[in-house]
Amino acid sequence: MSVLIFIIVLAVLILVHELGHFLAAKSAGVRVDEFGLGFPPKVVSWKPENSETTYSLNWIPFGGFVKIVGEDGEEGVVSDPRNMMAKGPLTKIWLLSAGVIFNFLLAWALISTSFMTGLPTSVTPETAGVIGTPTTTLIEVISGSVAADAGLTAGDEIAYIELPQSTDRIENPTVEEVQEFVGARAGEPFTLGYRRLDVITAVEIIPRENVETGRGVIGVGLDFVGLVKLPPHVAVAEGLRTTGELTWAIAVGLIHFIGDAVTGAADFSQVAGPVGIAGLVGDAASRGIVALLSFTALISLNLAVLNLLPFPALDGGRILFVIIETIKGTPIKAKTAQVVNTIGFGFLILLMLVVTISDIVKLF
Repeated sequence: MSVLIFIIVLAVLILVHELGHFLAAKSAGVRVDEFGLGFPPKVVSWKPENSETTYSLNWIPFGGFVKIVGEDGEEGVVSDPRNMMAKGPLTKIWLLSAGVIFNFLLAWALISTSFMTGLPTSVTPETAGVIGTPTTTLIEVISGSVAADAGLTAGDEIAYIELPQSTDRIENPTVEEVQEFVGARAGEPFTLGYRRLDVITAVEIIPRENVETGRGVIGVGLDFVGLVKLPPHVAVAEGLRTTGELTWAIAVGLIHFIGDAVTGAADFSQVAGPVGIAGLVGDAASRGIVALLSFTALISLNLAVLNLLPFPALDGGRILFVIIETIKGTPIKAKTAQVVNTIGFGFLILLMLVVTISDIVKLF
């Protein structure tokens, strides 16, 4: 089921991205030869009367594609006003960036919908729109930690904490109460009750001693999370703000990762490929539709930011070519652009293979 959900999510994300390029081309008067759902081989295709575009349905269900005349810089009659190469730099950049913009808009729509439905969000006691009682929630569980060994995962809610044979149970503890309780009990076992999918499970935890502070730690990140439901107009505004903050955080994280990769300090175990993302999508789906929508929005933003990188074969790389052509006053040779993009694409495929192998190793 996780694989099927992942395929559906990936198909939607790619389709929305290509739909952005398709609509931008149409708005700019650039000819689109084909817009396909899925990838070949074809199941069926049709061309409406008086239409220049062929629409196709294909067997491989991974999103879609769009064939825009001149998009790849191929040699041709650039005097044709319907050829992308005949357009000005701003129009080219609009066409090339439209896919990223649509991924951003999709994330905004999904996050706004989640806020309207009820989205688990970091809150304060004064936060407006909170439904029910906020709970201390695990937002991160470090691999190999005490918490991970006990079976805890991100998203679990702490229902209670107590010492063995004790009647003094702390129900629905705050973040501060959990931190103080754990910190004072290095090497001392206690019982932690956590809630997952409305089922409460108890596990025994023995905090490890932090060698620097001498306090107990179990290897988790905590936040006070409540279900926030907002009216539509507020949800849309909050969705835009949250989308912007996430986009910035993803961009900063990606820049730091690239910097670490250049210096050889990058931790590739923290990067997920298709196999890893499929598992994460399955985990999100198991927590409900809102969690799945939110995670899909996060993937969409990651794809948008990644596609904007000025690297060959990505939209950002093609935009960089347009900027270079504008500065030098002459177009980059089509063959040169195709060779560079092919090399870039090959590198991306190689990187994906490395990350996928890492994902598979993590399963064992």
